[in-house]
Amino acid sequence: MNPEAQFCPNSACHASGQTGFNNIRVHSRIKRRYKCTCCGKTFTESKGTAVYGLKKPPEDFTLVVTLLVHGCPTQAIVAAYGLDPRTVASWQKRAGDHAREVHEHIIGQSQLDLGQVQADEIKVKTQSGYLWLALAIMVSTRLWIAGAVSPHRDKALIRRLAGQVRQIAQ
Repeated sequence: MNPEAQFCPNSACHASGQTGFNNIRVHSRIKRRYKCTCCGKTFTESKGTAVYGLKKPPEDFTLVVTLLVHGCPTQAIVAAYGLDPRTVASWQKRAGDHAREVHEHIIGQSQLDLGQVQADEIKVKTQSGYLWLALAIMVSTRLWIAGAVSPHRDKALIRRLAGQVRQIAQ
């Protein structure tokens, strides 16, 4: 446990989101909890992560999400690890939601000098039909900066994508 690498997640605390104030102390090594000396609130090591509040070990979550990302079918994961299909689906949604939040926090709040942006769309087959996925990347860094999904390939899809690009452009 490294309290220097942690920050207070309490938005009402004046040291919230900032490291290096020497305000975080170890509250419980067994339960892996920290305490902020400024506001007095305690929080777990996993607060603000995709594994926060899980009943299973975080390593299981990481393994399942890694397999899903590499295209392993849900049924194979269920058979191999004895998990409920709803658990696997829930973990997939949890990982996707967390990735979206991180992307919005880091990229969505930025004002980038985009230079050149390249956009493209692909048709994706799902169990319920086809969807169109529009993506935009910053050419100089190959950073994925925006994405939009729609059942139709139309101007509304492109406008949503362009709006996201405009929002982060300087």
